[in-house]
Amino acid sequence: MKTYTVAVLGATGAVGQEMIKILQERNFPVGKLVPLASARSAGKTVAFRGEEVTIREAKDSAFEGVDIVLGAAENDIAKKFAPAIVKAGAVFVDNSSAFRLDPEVPLIVPEVNPEDVKNHKGIISNPNCSTIITVTAVNALNSLSPIRTMTASTYQAVSGAGAGGPIELMNEVEALRAGKTYEPQVFSHQIAYNLIPQIGGEQFEGYTSEEMKMQNEGRKIMHLPELKVSCTCVRVPVVRSHSISVSCHFDRKVTVEEAREVIAKAPGCKLVDDLKNKRYPMPLETSDQDIVFVGRIRPDLTDENGLCLWCCGDQVRKGAATNAIQIAELLVK
Repeated sequence: MKTYTVAVLGATGAVGQEMIKILQERNFPVGKLVPLASARSAGKTVAFRGEEVTIREAKDSAFEGVDIVLGAAENDIAKKFAPAIVKAGAVFVDNSSAFRLDPEVPLIVPEVNPEDVKNHKGIISNPNCSTIITVTAVNALNSLSPIRTMTASTYQAVSGAGAGGPIELMNEVEALRAGKTYEPQVFSHQIAYNLIPQIGGEQFEGYTSEEMKMQNEGRKIMHLPELKVSCTCVRVPVVRSHSISVSCHFDRKVTVEEAREVIAKAPGCKLVDDLKNKRYPMPLETSDQDIVFVGRIRPDLTDENGLCLWCCGDQVRKGAATNAIQIAELLVK
């Protein structure tokens, strides 16, 4: 079997560490792993297939001889190193938002638009975590009748804000239990026993940057250039796995029975929809795995051509690291 030299840019972060873990889990054909991080992390090691691999400093020369770069760094780092990655002849699968809306860069969810991979020119983007989970859940419905509009509310776990999110939640819970105060550092307000209805800064007509991703990225992934989405993104005191409530509106009436049938067969989805027996997608059940659970499928009472559903997925894995590695698997095929 042919093997590949794979670099992980941002190897010490939460998503970078998850990428290394999933490369092992999925038995990706890695001949050589090149973990890259800042100068202060260079010289440390990460475990990979029973060995300790030394972290190198991320710089232009580090990409020479690399076949695939999995990006787990911030936008500015992705933009800084993208030219050197492409020049070195590697393919950059980037998890940041730096290139997602670039018309020259494919934006891929492998269960939805794998064919778009062939259009890459050295860079492929991984979509936003909530967008990945949502389009994986609804794309099968789009095959029944084109989705014209969606109304979505996302309930996003604290780990979506990075490794500091769960620490802050736990610290606040402990402080409040002891009758002490805790000054938030990661979030703008106390997150323990609270909801924060803002993720990202204002971008358009009162919608935040995070909220606009659902429309702008969804259009590109599902090839629906006229798709309109009203989205509200909420940070919730859940450690891991994002949840999304979605209403989809179609050209024709799509029945609940049709929806359940196609979602049950859809790649990357698991139908969990039994209200009578209290079975529906929940963050606890969807954490640390790669399937999007879909349930609470019901008619939209405001639109005879609409359906409502609820979905959950692990935003660190399927919403980031696993999706990137699935893209890399498409490349090596």
